[in-house]
Amino acid sequence: MALQAVVLTLLSSRYGFHRDELYFLAAGKRPAWGYVDQPPITPWLARASTALFGETPMGLRVVATLLAMATVVVVVLIAREFGGGRGAQLFTAVATALSTYVLVVSHMLATNTADMLLWSLITFFGLRLLRTGDGRWWLAVGAAAGLGMMNKWLVLLLLSGLGIGVAVAGPRRVLRTWWLAAGIGVAAVLTAPVVLWQASHGWPMLTVASGISEDDGVENRVLFVPMQLVYLSPVLVPVWIAGLVRPWRDAGVRWARALAIAYPVVCGELLALGGKPYYSVPLLLPLVALGAEPAVRWLARTGTVARALTGVAAAVCVVVSVLIGLPALPAPALGPVLAVNKESGEQVGWPEFADTVAAAWAQVPDKDTAVILTVNYGEAGALEYYGPERGLPQPYSPHMSFADWGPPPDRMVGPVLLIGRLERGSPASRLITGCRPVAMNHNAEGLDNDEDGVPLSVCATLTRPWSAAWPQLRHFY
Repeated sequence: MALQAVVLTLLSSRYGFHRDELYFLAAGKRPAWGYVDQPPITPWLARASTALFGETPMGLRVVATLLAMATVVVVVLIAREFGGGRGAQLFTAVATALSTYVLVVSHMLATNTADMLLWSLITFFGLRLLRTGDGRWWLAVGAAAGLGMMNKWLVLLLLSGLGIGVAVAGPRRVLRTWWLAAGIGVAAVLTAPVVLWQASHGWPMLTVASGISEDDGVENRVLFVPMQLVYLSPVLVPVWIAGLVRPWRDAGVRWARALAIAYPVVCGELLALGGKPYYSVPLLLPLVALGAEPAVRWLARTGTVARALTGVAAAVCVVVSVLIGLPALPAPALGPVLAVNKESGEQVGWPEFADTVAAAWAQVPDKDTAVILTVNYGEAGALEYYGPERGLPQPYSPHMSFADWGPPPDRMVGPVLLIGRLERGSPASRLITGCRPVAMNHNAEGLDNDEDGVPLSVCATLTRPWSAAWPQLRHFY
């Protein structure tokens, strides 16, 4: 873990902020019990980390490093719960820390960073419950589930998967206790403010989830199975498959059959919903812990040649994981990496983007009543962070929670500096008129990310007051 912390810290400022991190910084400065596309924990963590360690990529990512280290500890505890000795525990720690998915979500702060730890905690507490039969563990499960709901509602898939697993394979005695109701009560108390916020705002997270399914559902379903084989690491596939099989062959861990059932159940739910393939990956970590003991035994009894080949394959996979998951390469060399992990490209070019906007803003007349309007939250977050030192005013955006933090005052009747493209025939294209292009953003590193090639236009003012137009301008996905 010490090596993990050192590597993540040294590389945390190699590139810049990710677009989502800029959004979390903005959200953290506007504390609430919820946001359009997420519960509050990750923005709160962003606020706390930058308050303690500085509003820089390194300062923000301290909390991501700590969450990653905690995840490794919990997954190792899971391996010990399955009777794994020191060899199996060490194997689990290394496999977890160096897997591609863990490296990606450990390098930067994302909702998945906390989600990975919370899924691991729920699974660990649930396994303790199943192994010991002590109903008091329901309180820990409920607390972890409540925190999980305060970070990302995908935790409901994990709970349903484990619940179905217990109902099918047992031990069902853990369901026949009043501690279960107590655990549900703990989760309900923790979750209530978040649910009430969503209900009072029209359940926007469900709208966002529906948009993801409609826009990306087909692609997500096609890629789902192949991505399960590569997200951790191809070399770990036999390990977590061994974890799926072990409870049916090893009487000593028969009580863990619910875990082996939970993973395919969660995968089935995601396929039905059109969810992203990586949503199920945190559940693979406990399966690696379950398969670690058989893997270590196989390595001990196999021949020298097989061990050597396995070692070479593992080393290659580690190198690939590091190149994909961490900013190990110079930014101009990221091209091939972006085909696998486009998030790396979203951490490059934001200061230059703000420079481009500042140059375009200089061409805008009547600045006292003019507005900077961005199409997406990443651009708005970047301008809120980098804009003041370039003399830019507060940006506005009708995207995600930035829409809740607007609109511009109705007195802002001057020109609009529009960042991005308006879809033909959209309400925005009818409300924002008289646009003329003044610049185009190009990534200084030559990377093909979402902001490369974004046009900037100076438009006449809105055809309606901002307060009346804003509901039509806002968009969720």
